[in-house]
Amino acid sequence: MQNKSHFSVLIHEQAKKYGEKTVLNYRDFGSLKWKTASWNEFSEKVRQVSNAMLNLGIRVQENVGVFSQNTIYSLFADFGAFGIRAVTIPFYATSSEQQIQFMIGDAQVRFLFVGEQEQYDKAHKVFPLCPTLERIIVFDPSVRINPHDPNTIFFDDFMKLGEGCPRQSELEELYKQANDDDLANILYTSGTTGESKGVMLTYGQYAAALEANDKCVPVGEKDRVMNFLPFTHIFERGWTYLCLSEGAELIVNTYPKEVQQAMRETHPTCMSSVPRFWEKVLVGVKEKIDNANAVERKLMLKALAVGRKHNIEYLSRGKRPPLPLHLEYKMYDKTLFSLIRKQLGLEDAHFFPTAGAAVSEEVEEFVHSVGINMIVGYGLTESLATVSCDHLGEPYTVGSVGRPIEGIEVKIGENDEVLLKGPTITKGYYKRDALNEQAFDAEGFFHTGDAGYLRNGELFLKERIKDLFKTSNGKYIAPQMIESKLLVDKFVEQVAVIADERKFVSALIVPDFHVLEEYADDNNIQYANREELCRNEKIIKMLHERIETLQQQLASYEKIKRFTLLPHNFTMEAGELTNTLKIRRQVLNKNYKDIIDKMYEE
Repeated sequence: MQNKSHFSVLIHEQAKKYGEKTVLNYRDFGSLKWKTASWNEFSEKVRQVSNAMLNLGIRVQENVGVFSQNTIYSLFADFGAFGIRAVTIPFYATSSEQQIQFMIGDAQVRFLFVGEQEQYDKAHKVFPLCPTLERIIVFDPSVRINPHDPNTIFFDDFMKLGEGCPRQSELEELYKQANDDDLANILYTSGTTGESKGVMLTYGQYAAALEANDKCVPVGEKDRVMNFLPFTHIFERGWTYLCLSEGAELIVNTYPKEVQQAMRETHPTCMSSVPRFWEKVLVGVKEKIDNANAVERKLMLKALAVGRKHNIEYLSRGKRPPLPLHLEYKMYDKTLFSLIRKQLGLEDAHFFPTAGAAVSEEVEEFVHSVGINMIVGYGLTESLATVSCDHLGEPYTVGSVGRPIEGIEVKIGENDEVLLKGPTITKGYYKRDALNEQAFDAEGFFHTGDAGYLRNGELFLKERIKDLFKTSNGKYIAPQMIESKLLVDKFVEQVAVIADERKFVSALIVPDFHVLEEYADDNNIQYANREELCRNEKIIKMLHERIETLQQQLASYEKIKRFTLLPHNFTMEAGELTNTLKIRRQVLNKNYKDIIDKMYEE
């Protein structure tokens, strides 16, 4: 049952109910050993952080920065700050020096918590350039602090300021003053256009979001929830707070690249993720099918067909499968599908919220076919995550992003733009009055920038309005839709579609070099380096044939006519990706101008 307490006291109220029950599973920095913490321990740490913050002089509604990957200390800092009515501003662990300098300056941050060596080094470097910054507090005790740095302390030393909770009576008064109008977080978005703006999120927004999600997302105290996406991401942050309010157990995964190993070690029942995670799973299963002998391949394809018919053609439409089909599905579910889930560490899979980008229909159908409940949804930082989602156990349509949650009013505006109104929608961007005027219409609806439509109560997205390309022939192209079709191929790691003001569609493709090099070796294709591999005619021909198959359902003007293989990835360091790994198309167009122009030469 959901605890609806204000965030200032949520952890303490849950500790009264659950006591010594485990709430946090985590690993120390650099350790491979999983540890646990109880609700009582969580509550005690949060109370100590609040006292330490008061002793540091952190004021009501003051902005506090948290620059770290996922760690239990981030949660301690968050809820400790909520206790004294302060505001936390999470920075992505991969943020650049320029980004953190801007955010610290814009929010006038005095105190910055940092995770590991990389974050400390960046924070230390920008310290002289940030007039408001007074103190850096380091989570990882193995960080090497510069010997000439008098402004940094370790988290353990910071915690000593709160030992014995010397300011507890003052803290109790702050609990009483806590209200829904206070700011809880400011989340800076690093958009695909490069403009960074702070989204203001209040406790009232969180309260409304958690209450609405409680009615359609059945996470509970028996669930073990893997934290895969960064806590900085509103999807993971909102989901984590929902899970804590429901009494669920968290598995805090610090290093995203290790998530599959972490899943096999900890056996989560739920995990929020972006579609790319499931695309990788599908690629792995496809590879197993490709490498199987004829009998095994036939069996696996048959099982997937049965799973699709049972779960998509019947259950997703609210229809009861015929008994022979149901029995056949159960046989595959107990054998082949259970093996797939076991290899992922999902023996006790409950459900898996998925959002943050377009989910290809192939991926969605596959995940449901193997008996994993994917809940596809849609949301924004500005809407405090969920706008709409599938409801577990209820009919859904593959390709939709579900039904709007309670309290959200969705209106389709000019150019099919999705407009939103409701208690979970932000009051605006921090210190951006001009931008706020543009973001809301006269009736108070927020402009999402996403095109979509409603059908039978479900929301369907078309494309980011700003991302729509118009070819020189006057045809509109939706690049993300085309890209999502290619990303399910095992040879494709990254792809960027080019079409705006061009006479046809082309693409920049970064191969999965592990798979591609293996293919080259198996087929006696000689190459000295990756540049040479990407230019090889046999490789290009093979990929051209695969791309043609993947885009069979596209209109002729939407199909990729030419592509170039790149020998290196798109990166955040080059400004080509945002912190949430979305493509910055303007930067790609500039960085690869010569390569792009060459694809359009006669």
